Amino acid sequence: MAKQQQFGLGKGLGALLGGEDLTELRKPVGYINKQVVTAEVKPRDTSDVLRVPVDLIEPNPYQPRMNFDNEALRELADSIRTFGLIQPITVRRKGDGKYQIISGERRYRASIMAGMDIIPAYIRDASEQGMLEMAIVENIQRENLDPIEVAMSYQRLMEECRLTQEQMADRVGKKRASVANQLRLLKLPAKVQHDLKVGLVSVGHAKVLLGVEAPALQEALCDAIVKNGLSVRQLEDKIKALSKPAPQHEQGTEPVELPQMYYRLLENLGRYVGENSLSLRRGKDGKSSITIRFDSDTQAEEFLKALDPR
Repeated sequence: MAKQQQFGLGKGLGALLGGEDLTELRKPVGYINKQVVTAEVKPRDTSDVLRVPVDLIEPNPYQPRMNFDNEALRELADSIRTFGLIQPITVRRKGDGKYQIISGERRYRASIMAGMDIIPAYIRDASEQGMLEMAIVENIQRENLDPIEVAMSYQRLMEECRLTQEQMADRVGKKRASVANQLRLLKLPAKVQHDLKVGLVSVGHAKVLLGVEAPALQEALCDAIVKNGLSVRQLEDKIKALSKPAPQHEQGTEPVELPQMYYRLLENLGRYVGENSLSLRRGKDGKSSITIRFDSDTQAEEFLKALDPR
């Protein structure tokens, strides 16, 4: 992917995308499958997510990673408190009624740091490779899975059954490109994955956001989608507007940091003519001009009606 240009948006980005608190819309994700409440319970369905008490889970003694970044763990714990543990861990059942982590120890540690006493997990028997593969494939073929659940199932099938994308695509009856695109959803920030999982944004939105490299900008754009109900086309237009080089100094190429009011002005005008139809010039002395380009006389007439509805 080509390296992105850096633009002089600065604090203006917050004004352009909006800084409204969307906490009320973003509830932690939950899993409604059965819960492992005692060591005697022996779930048989290895494709569903079960909720396992943390005191029944043990770290893997063969965990190759010995050091965990405490700051990164705290950040993940904060994310889990807000959005829940979006990607469950995988454990295997031990003979003493406990469960040992196969994958996800970092998520396990962060979940404990976040104060969780029950953790969503896949339960598997290490010797049941064929059964596990069939269970995951069956799970993928269900119609009520959200996009993140499908992507996690693909990833799990690859990691635990040691399959390539090509082999996995054959198992689930999909084209390899389709599988690859689905897996890319797991590269999105937790906030975006959460909103995709609960239906606040669509897969179409997510695919557009994947074209943006900066996670912070992906999250800000996700906020804009949720707050303003942006369509996929409107999201694409907003990204194009953000991708325009910022105004330049007359004697150099250093980006000019505009006052926030200019970004608000462009955003408000963009509601009537589209942000791609606007351009702004501002001199060092503060003198500025905005150019509005109309695609047709009809668009100009509609703009006039918006300004003067009489």
